[in-house]
Amino acid sequence: MPHASKFKELAAQVIDIETTAVANLHTYIDDHFAKACQFMFDCSGRVIVIGMGKSGHIGGKIAATFASTGTPAFFVHPGEASHGDLGMVTSQDVVLTISNSGETGEVLAILPVIKRIGAKLIAMSGNTQSTLAKLADVHICIDVPQEACPLGLAPTSSTTATLVMGDALAVALLNAKGFTADDFALSHPGGSLGKRLLLRLADIMHSGARLPVINETALIKEALVEISSKGLGMTAVVDNKGILTGLFTDGDLRRILDEEVNIHQDNIASVMTKNPIVASSEMLAAEALKSMEDRSINGLIIVDNTHRPIGAMNMHDILKAGVI
Repeated sequence: MPHASKFKELAAQVIDIETTAVANLHTYIDDHFAKACQFMFDCSGRVIVIGMGKSGHIGGKIAATFASTGTPAFFVHPGEASHGDLGMVTSQDVVLTISNSGETGEVLAILPVIKRIGAKLIAMSGNTQSTLAKLADVHICIDVPQEACPLGLAPTSSTTATLVMGDALAVALLNAKGFTADDFALSHPGGSLGKRLLLRLADIMHSGARLPVINETALIKEALVEISSKGLGMTAVVDNKGILTGLFTDGDLRRILDEEVNIHQDNIASVMTKNPIVASSEMLAAEALKSMEDRSINGLIIVDNTHRPIGAMNMHDILKAGVI
């Protein structure tokens, strides 16, 4: 039975070999790569990714990355393409074919049809002299020094290199197209990604009767009652016109316990934090989270354009909304 140290040794070797393979890709970020990017940037149709076996699995991920970063794309299995799915390809499309050897039969079999349709053909393989490379309009090399498989048979380093090159294409196009976080959110409305990008403070803040607020003439003990009843660990403090003048938090309470303060006689204005950090209801929850983390604070008061408090939220609200 292999010793635990042997498992770790072999795992480290795999990581070293694949790291070298990825570093080697810098050699192939050349004019061919740039031309491939230009084809996809100018494409008025879709980018169609085709690959067989392990290359197909990687191709599916590449197509998904393209689609979610502003380059409409989908994956087509070469076997299915030979039995009708080539009908999805038009002359306005760009076809990205993946084959490490460049000689995969199922891929080569559909190239004449792709060429006849008139779609631009980008090949991604580890052999610049392969049939696939020669038939393509542009070839991106993904050659690796060696596979991480000790037998040199299982696609390992080559599939990793292919995946990284696909990411390089997607990110280069993302930048060229001026793709933004809001654009990204439109294709990721579900889950934490969508919440991080689309949720605004107006969607999660406590407002109306749930908003903790007290006049600056109130006694400290009255502020404590407001904090306890609203459960946010803080209260906004306003003047007679309803304009925010300060903030009092649980942390402030701990601070004044060490001072000679009479909570039954002193008013809240004497101990509140003046000019507190505030936010707009249109601020993204993700931005508010970063602001709180940067300032080591646990909550925010949301104000309108007249500096009157209209809401409040704390870190628990961010957590509950699934933004973290």
